[in-house]
Amino acid sequence: MTSLGAVFRPQSPPEQLREVALAAEAAGLDQLWLWEDCFLESGIASAAAALAWTERLKVGIGLLPVPLRNAAIASMELATLHRLFPGRFLPGLGHGVQSWMGQVGARAESPLTLLREHLDATRALLRGERVTTEGRYVRLDGVALDWPPAAPTPVFAGAKGPRTVRLSGAAADGTIFEASTTPADLRAGLRLIEEGRAEAGRSDDHHVLVYMTAVTGPDAERRLRAELALDGREMTPGLGAAGDAQTIAKAVEQLADAGADSVVLQPTADETDPVGFVRFVAQEVRPLVG
Repeated sequence: MTSLGAVFRPQSPPEQLREVALAAEAAGLDQLWLWEDCFLESGIASAAAALAWTERLKVGIGLLPVPLRNAAIASMELATLHRLFPGRFLPGLGHGVQSWMGQVGARAESPLTLLREHLDATRALLRGERVTTEGRYVRLDGVALDWPPAAPTPVFAGAKGPRTVRLSGAAADGTIFEASTTPADLRAGLRLIEEGRAEAGRSDDHHVLVYMTAVTGPDAERRLRAELALDGREMTPGLGAAGDAQTIAKAVEQLADAGADSVVLQPTADETDPVGFVRFVAQEVRPLVG
């Protein structure tokens, strides 16, 4: 069965997160995902709060930009949340939006190398290994976590371009595709993931998650087109969904049929009722998704 989630977008003020998380939990939503977009809201702080307010809900961060972090300290934070909330925390790493990274003096010459080094170091540290590495960006000397997670913990990678998607297959435990992904794009991405996994000799599970823009209510179609226009994708067929729960569930099923293990619905940036959105996803769309 495909897992269904929703995004709490950081365009909403952080003080709204508690109500949204509690509503998602009460409505039976599978996953709530947070973004660490610059310069809006923290991923770690927001995830910790949402997990503490709830008991069952899985909370993901998609994504934590690795140029902003030391691999050892980031792994320590991830391990702490895993131990505090076993089985409920879903971290994702990414190389960040390069213009934002440039604004804070953290733009890397090779974002792919940076992401690969962080993924390798983070996953090893979370497995409880002692890590010594002298990479281009990640340098650790005999570092081990005193409190690694008690059970295996997946680390996702955000991926868009072909090289990053292939890297995710090789070096991450799951891939997060952004909302500009059509079912055809996803099928092509899955082939790249498998190429990366084959090159790395991996045969373990790899979870594929796809964001999808979803809009309901009055003027839904216009709002969806306006949102897609921000990326110049308003004329792309098969992208996003606008309408009632049945219409949105059908679009979710198309991504699931293309290979998505989880589909996470994201509201438009102008959504004024994030609580109502997560209730709509959980109570009206979820029952229609197989």
